[in-house]
Amino acid sequence: MNKQPKDFSYALSSYLSVYLPGTKGVSKNTVLSYRDTFSLLLIYYRDCLGIAPEKLSFQQIDRALIEGFLTWLESSRKCSVSTRNQRLAAIRAFFRYLQVYHPEHLLLCQEIIGIPSKSSKERMMNYLDLDSLKVLLSMPNPSTRQGRRDTVLLSLLYDSGARVQEIVDLCRADVRTTFPATARLSGKGGKVRIVPLSADMAQLLQAYLDELAQLGRAKGTDALFCSRSGQKMTRAGVAYILAKYADMARQAVPGCVPVPFSPHCLRHSKAMHLLQAGVNLVYIRDLLGHTDLRTTEIYARAETEAKRRALEAASPVKSDGKYPSWTENDQLLTWLQSFGRTDI
Repeated sequence: MNKQPKDFSYALSSYLSVYLPGTKGVSKNTVLSYRDTFSLLLIYYRDCLGIAPEKLSFQQIDRALIEGFLTWLESSRKCSVSTRNQRLAAIRAFFRYLQVYHPEHLLLCQEIIGIPSKSSKERMMNYLDLDSLKVLLSMPNPSTRQGRRDTVLLSLLYDSGARVQEIVDLCRADVRTTFPATARLSGKGGKVRIVPLSADMAQLLQAYLDELAQLGRAKGTDALFCSRSGQKMTRAGVAYILAKYADMARQAVPGCVPVPFSPHCLRHSKAMHLLQAGVNLVYIRDLLGHTDLRTTEIYARAETEAKRRALEAASPVKSDGKYPSWTENDQLLTWLQSFGRTDI
């Protein structure tokens, strides 16, 4: 009886601390993402079902409760459908591991793995045109150290097309400002890629590096972007900085920055601008670090949709919707009814 409550905690601990980093070799960020999913699951059991995390066992887990957890994510925590599906994917991955290493729970594993993802409407991709981008990048105050840091941060997010985690993980040694200027980014799954930087970005970055050297942060292993306290900047910190300047840009030029707007939208903006400039999708894929060209094709579809909307707005052909009903067109109905008949 004393061992029963520990079966789930033992399996989860082994999965997060041994199997994922050791056997699978996934990145630290992936492990943290899985950890966050199960932290939320334990909170759900504690707050909604009254089951303390240390007392949770496999006997208290079934498909209905996992589905209840997913509903709770959407209703109580206001998570999007994509976030809900991401949490479900992490749970299913854990139970796929269980059915191999703990086959005594095979039936439970199959029931939970069988929970389907929820379909969602495709969201419109938010990105900036070049004029709006210039407005956004002009918001930081260049007369302050923090403003100069923020200018470089936002400019590098755009110029490199990097994910926000790739930017916060950058060290001084990862950037090269002499020709050809590059940034070494560590992406998903531990994949590393070298991306080119523009001459203007290299000049801006070199001035920033010189200022860091004056502050005593000249080591190659020093974080490139730090908070006011000197700690390595976090994704949340970057999101806060961008949100602040996005609000300032909206006040300066109403409507120039869409809502919502996240650091990832700067990555979208870079990809869209390259596409509009005629750059091949294969090169855009390599810059963004996509493993599959189909992922990059979303930018081509978004560009096509943007052109369609622009053409519709400029088209002189307009419809008032006043078309006669087919049921009122006797000749058309007669023709349709006789279509394909051989006895006429």
